[in-house]
This record gives sequence, C-alpha cells and structure tokens, in this order.
Amino acid sequence: MAMTNRNNAKLDCMIYYTLDELVPQDHLVRKMEGALDFRFIYPKVQHLYSRHGRPSIDPVVLFKMIIINIVFGINSMRKTCQEIEVNLAYRWFLGLSIDEKIPNFSTWSQNYIRRYKDSTIFEEIFMEILEQAVDYGFVDFTTVFGDSTHQKANANKRKSVKKEVEILKKKYEDDLLAEINEDRECIGKEAFDSMVHTEYVHDEETGEEVKKTSTKTITESTIDLESGCFHKGEKEKCFAYSHQTFCDKNSFVLAVTTVPGNVHDSVSFFDAYEELINGKYGYLIKNVSLDAGYMTPAICRAIVQNDQIPYMPYKRPITKKGFFKKYEYVYDEEYDCYLCPNDKILMYTTTTRNGYRQYKSDPKDCKDCPLRNKCTKSKNMTKVIERHLWEEFREYADEIRHTMEWKEIYPQRKETIERVFADCKENNGLRFTRLKGLKKNQQNAWLIFACHNLKKMSLWRGKYRRKPSKSSTYPSKYTKKDNFILEIAYIQ
Repeated sequence: MAMTNRNNAKLDCMIYYTLDELVPQDHLVRKMEGALDFRFIYPKVQHLYSRHGRPSIDPVVLFKMIIINIVFGINSMRKTCQEIEVNLAYRWFLGLSIDEKIPNFSTWSQNYIRRYKDSTIFEEIFMEILEQAVDYGFVDFTTVFGDSTHQKANANKRKSVKKEVEILKKKYEDDLLAEINEDRECIGKEAFDSMVHTEYVHDEETGEEVKKTSTKTITESTIDLESGCFHKGEKEKCFAYSHQTFCDKNSFVLAVTTVPGNVHDSVSFFDAYEELINGKYGYLIKNVSLDAGYMTPAICRAIVQNDQIPYMPYKRPITKKGFFKKYEYVYDEEYDCYLCPNDKILMYTTTTRNGYRQYKSDPKDCKDCPLRNKCTKSKNMTKVIERHLWEEFREYADEIRHTMEWKEIYPQRKETIERVFADCKENNGLRFTRLKGLKKNQQNAWLIFACHNLKKMSLWRGKYRRKPSKSSTYPSKYTKKDNFILEIAYIQ
C-alpha cells in the first residue's frame, strides 16, 4: 500500500451545515440540555438585574460556562473561554452561533462581584438539579451515606502564624449540660455553668473579677484566613476546606456543607445533617451510614432520635497494650455499676464536665487482686471507668453491626460516597481550589456537586425513553417487563 502525504491538503473549504448538525447526537452537552431546562435560572436571578440600562450577558450563558468549566474539568475560566471559541459543541450548548462573540473570562468574575456573591442562586441551582433527578425517579432517600473530604486551599502551608481562638460551643452542648447538672444534683454536687472550664481573673482597670474565655491555639494561614490546617494520618499537612457530604445509594449528592479543614468530621456533621433532615426530603430518610470517625454518642443520639437507624463500623477500643479492654468490664444497668473481670464492683461516684459518669473500684479490692497488673497502674490502687451519658445510643449502633442489614448496607459506602469524592476530585476540580474564603468555597462546592448530579442524571436519562411520572404506580426498581406482568396480574 502506498504512503499517503497530506502536506499539501487545502483547509480553506466551506462547510454547508448548521451548528446543530455538527454536534454529535451522543455528545454530553446534548444529554445535559435534554435532561434539564436551564430557563429556571431566569426567575431566580431576575431581582439581581435592573429594569433599565443596556442589555446584560444572558445569565443562563454565564452559568452554563461554569457548568462547562466543571463538568469537563477545565478548572480555569480563561481557558474555558478559549475552548468555547473553537468547540462547536460548547457553542451549541450556550446557544451562541459560530459568528457570535464569546463573553470575556472576566465577565463571570465581575457578575459574581456585582450580583451573585450574596445571593442564594448557587444553592438553588443545586436543589433544582436534585429535584429534577428526584422527578426522574433516580434518587432513593431510604439510605443516605455521609462522609467528609478535604479540598486543598489556595494558601501556602509555610505562610502561617499561631493564634489563640475561642473554643466554639457545640450544637448539642446545651442538652448535654442539662443532663450533666441533673446527674450531679442527684448526688448533691454543684452544677456546672458550661462544659468548658472557666476561670475568673482580676481586671486591673475596673477592679472586678472577670470571666476568662477558654481558648485554644491554632495554625492560621496568612494567605486565606478562613481555611484550616488539615493534617490526618499519612496525608500531607496543608491548609484546606472540608466538605461534609451526604448522598443516596445511587450516588446522587443530597447535601453539602463546607467548613475549615481543621474542624473534625464529628463536629461538622451536625450542620450538614440538620440541613439534610430539615430539607424537603428529610422525612423519607430511614437509614444513615457513616464511617468510624462518626462513632460518637452525640451523633448516634441525633440519628436515633430522628427515628433513623445508624449503620457504622466497629471502632477499636483505645487502651494500653496488655490491659483489659473496656468491653471486658460488664455494665449492670439495673444497679448502675460495673463488674471487673475479677467480679468486683465499680460504683458510680460523679459526672464530669465532659458528660462522662465515673465508676471507681474499692482500693481494698484492688490491693491484693491478682489481675491488677492488667487492670490499672494507679498509685491509689483504684480503677476508674468512664461512661458517657449518651453511651446507650452508641451501644445501640454497635449492636446493629451484627445484623444482616448492616452487612448489606455499610459495604455500599465504597460504591457511593467514596466514589462521589473520587469522581469529583479527578474530573470536577474538587482536589484543590483557587478561591479564597469560606463563602466562595461553599458556593463552589454546591456547583461542583450540582454538576456531578447533572452529569449523572443526563447519562442515566439516556437509558430511559420517557420521563417517569411523579405518581408512578410501581417503584423505579421494576423494569418495563416487570410492570407489564404486574399490570396483567392487577387486571386479572
């Protein structure tokens, strides 16, 4: 076969096709356009525009540019505009003809500064796409999977200062403090003002005793003040933001809350969970699956009190090597005491400020005990066991671990929430952020996960010929063949 040489091929031919004919029918932009009517944006941003003056850039075009930026992993608005210039599919998606000018890359930033930065449009776009996925029958709220992932901040980890900050109050602190003081009053102990230890110092100017606020030392970035120093396990120490996220079994993201990277997952959980439960579809949630980092009495209590079942893994007891584990001490609920491996009683003595009830042994029992070397090394020969006031909720979650439902539901985490994070980090720009500030990164998180849902919804919709009705007679798990059989059986 002779070699072909196209060096002298002429590229000045004229193409007599419409833009619609040049875009492949199976292109992702066609699927996204068919899955969602983007005109819902107009009424949501109408109040941000003036009724007078020259015409603005179409807001739908602006947000579609962001969607192209995220869905196709371009991660730069300047480069996105360059790609739109030469990509006919992107032009078709934006509704711009071949001779129309593409908005400048700075147009989006100026519109954000002047219009969108203080609006709720980003969350509204996220919720609109989610509601559309629900209407298609793609979302199953029975079981939700939660976890948190970090996103590297736009900040140099070497440019930081040490700073004293006030210890923030936890969501559940008031409820726990009330139970602590109720416990202490029963045994004649003084009630606590707060769960954080406070001191009173002498103010030289006024001459009065002033309450000193409890503080802690953190590492603060001098580049992005609202980011947090993230350091977990073998991961690189950096400044980051954490996204507390929930998804369903089909990997559609249901809620996301962004916090600084130095906030522990068990603390950021409550804001995201409250948003999820108080949302439009919160009443449909029956099960909540989380990893071992969320295995705390407060989180288990919040889930159980909402009539939901927590599915969590086994968490290894943190004890010294060679010593008895906590579960080897048997708790007697009726007499409110513990029995040690040598069948000696540890009686309740007091409730601490942190919400733990202390049970102590009799030194006389421990003095000549043959198992003391495996039990305690205290000088006063007293074994102390602490039990949280809400420990029963954590024990309930631990019992569920032995059920068949747990063995079916919990392993799905790696196929759902972990897969969501992997896809968004690899394809949608969740690995690092160029934005500074908590508000901007929260808005960006809504857009990233909205695009994740949109892409998934668009691809799934291609597998079905028609849009499912909201009042569908049969669950979405049935196929057309199953529905036909069920209809015949119903008629008979």
